[in-house]
Amino acid sequence: MNLKAADFFKKYTMVFALIAVVIFFQIKTGGNILNPQNINNLISQNAYVFVLAAGMLLCILTGGNIDLACGSVVCFVGGIGAVMMDKNINVWVAVAVMLIGGILVGVWQGFWIAYIKVPPFIATLAGMYAFRGLSNVVMQGFAVGIRNTTFLNVFGGGADCYIPDMMGGDGINMTCLVAGIVCAVIYVVVLFKNRISAMTKGYKVGPVYVDIAKAVVISAVVIWIFYMLAQYKGIPTSLIWIAVVLLAYAYITGNTTMGRYLYAVGGNEKATRLSGIDPRKVYFFAYINMGLMSGLAGILTVARAQGAQPTFGQGYEMDAIAACFIGGASAYGGEGNVFGIVIGALLMGVINQGMSIMGVEANYQKVVKGIVVLVAIIFDVMSNKKKK
Repeated sequence: MNLKAADFFKKYTMVFALIAVVIFFQIKTGGNILNPQNINNLISQNAYVFVLAAGMLLCILTGGNIDLACGSVVCFVGGIGAVMMDKNINVWVAVAVMLIGGILVGVWQGFWIAYIKVPPFIATLAGMYAFRGLSNVVMQGFAVGIRNTTFLNVFGGGADCYIPDMMGGDGINMTCLVAGIVCAVIYVVVLFKNRISAMTKGYKVGPVYVDIAKAVVISAVVIWIFYMLAQYKGIPTSLIWIAVVLLAYAYITGNTTMGRYLYAVGGNEKATRLSGIDPRKVYFFAYINMGLMSGLAGILTVARAQGAQPTFGQGYEMDAIAACFIGGASAYGGEGNVFGIVIGALLMGVINQGMSIMGVEANYQKVVKGIVVLVAIIFDVMSNKKKK
């Protein structure tokens, strides 16, 4: 029983850390960090972290590889889109160009990494400098504003980037609240459907009370978050994009052949190659996905800021990498999941926002974030030593 308890606490260490950090800042900020507006800001301001971390997870799964260029690519594609819209080019053409631009960057970097065997650190470091320079070329060193309200509303910028209340709530967005309840119900149904399916196939499943407790806790948290959002302006459109990305990547990593290949390559590349899988295609796939997510993050970033600047995206790659490692992705590859990066991104977001509300100097905020990442990596290294 003690062993099971130890395994449980080890598995959910970062969840408990997130709860502890939230409680700490809730006390230190006089309850401000959990007010409706700040919860909305936490989601909207960190949308790029969730999106980039989803793409970064696939790179890390292949063997602890990372993409240092994604922040510069965010700036590059965001600048392209902003310039296009500033010239009155159709907004959806601009969006398509930004996404395709991100994919092409992924193809470029994936080619050198997968087929020419350039180490990912070097290939993406080169990309970080190159695409930062190209960003300045595209914007000619100046900020470019975005006035297209359709773009801003759809991708999370401006005052109206929220799902409208279609139920006429009095002082509370009933559409948002009902959406939260529906999400909680869907989660519970899927959780127990998967449990029944596993039992039918003869797989070993944990005690039912664990799933019941998980269903109750997560459902309560989901409904509470949507209730708080309902007291502000409702569901921000950036949350829709975050949900789409996270659900898609949860499916890719958990239910597809390529998802299994990603874990296999990270676990033992030589054995994977001997089993008939081409690791080059897996690497190529991972970095193309990273490029696509960089394109989407660029869209969300410039929409949130209502414009593009040559300095956008600085440090974004570090936020994404930190979210993955804090969320349990192994620095050696082969381990990690989407639920973990959600916890990691939320933890980093809460720390950022909590220290900002407290008025902590920006330099000290970076120190704290660095320590948090180091602790997460040390925990991963120690865990791997025990396994060996």
